[in-house]
Amino acid sequence: MKTTIKREDILIPLQQVIGAVERRQTLPILGNVLLRSTGGDLSLTATDLEIEMVASVIADDGEDFQTTIPARKLLDICKALPEGSSINFNIDENRVSLTSARSRFTLASLPAKDFPGLDEIEAQQSFSIPQDQFKSLFEKTSFAMAQQDVRYYLNGILMELTAGMVRLVATDGHRLALSEVELETGAEQDKQLIIPRKAVLELARLLDTSDSPVKCILSQNHLRVETGALLFTTKLIDGKFPDYQRVIPVDGNKTMEVERDTLKQSLSRISILSNEKYRGIRLSLSDGNLAIQANNPDQEEAEEELPVDYSEEDMEIGFNVTYLIDVLNVLNSDKVQVKLKDANSSAIISDSEDTSSLYVVMPMRL
Repeated sequence: MKTTIKREDILIPLQQVIGAVERRQTLPILGNVLLRSTGGDLSLTATDLEIEMVASVIADDGEDFQTTIPARKLLDICKALPEGSSINFNIDENRVSLTSARSRFTLASLPAKDFPGLDEIEAQQSFSIPQDQFKSLFEKTSFAMAQQDVRYYLNGILMELTAGMVRLVATDGHRLALSEVELETGAEQDKQLIIPRKAVLELARLLDTSDSPVKCILSQNHLRVETGALLFTTKLIDGKFPDYQRVIPVDGNKTMEVERDTLKQSLSRISILSNEKYRGIRLSLSDGNLAIQANNPDQEEAEEELPVDYSEEDMEIGFNVTYLIDVLNVLNSDKVQVKLKDANSSAIISDSEDTSSLYVVMPMRL
């Protein structure tokens, strides 16, 4: 069985699906990509049993076939071949030969019938959203996800749907990120689902900044995202996300406004001498002024002052500087607004003008 395909035509879908291929896996076939040719259409499928990606490409007319070959080796070969070249695939029972000009590679294959697939999903709900908006929602919240928390439901992002809104929420127990977009979803009742961390990072990588629509299909246990020639499916985390509304302070009576870039640069400088483990800094607010201080176990100190829009009573509060910088990295505005109550209460950080995203950061005792 033979087929021919241009290098660039297979390289792009390979790069899209490679994120589902774990470098270390218990089943050898999970290190392979499933190639399936039907009527001149070639599909590439990769999975780790939690997420599955299927990319399609038009190949030159050839025989129908299906086989699996090592995904990363195929990707490395395609990258190494010269631009504009064509690759001939010759599929035998347990070998696949790749020929391009004077280059020839023979890869071991495993039977396509042994390649695992995710369960068929029964669509309960679907909606479309522009790619750039969907990508922005993930980028503005994903940094606050937990990584390996025993509270497994925190190792992902909450997606909340209402009839006119899509909202993403992430928290690791020390900070919270929320971003939402107004969208007609057609949802007859509010729905919550938790997308696993790996799926979140892959979606943020795969989505582009165009306004072309992507279709999201929800089932009881899966989320499927269809974008152009790519089909992305992930299992959902089975758990109950905490009531995030309860941790968003509503009684912050002190408001500070400050230039975002100025604050970010100051925090970056002061953080150099913060405690490497706890990353704590102290903010001292007075009329029109913010003093930022840090010290470490070596008795080293750093301090910087900057002008701010603040006219409330003087106060001091401590934060993990990394958490503050992470928020400033995803905000796009010239000015940010910080709402505070006292030294023991969480702060709300947001864009001074755009209310679609907000960030909650717990204080530290210094």
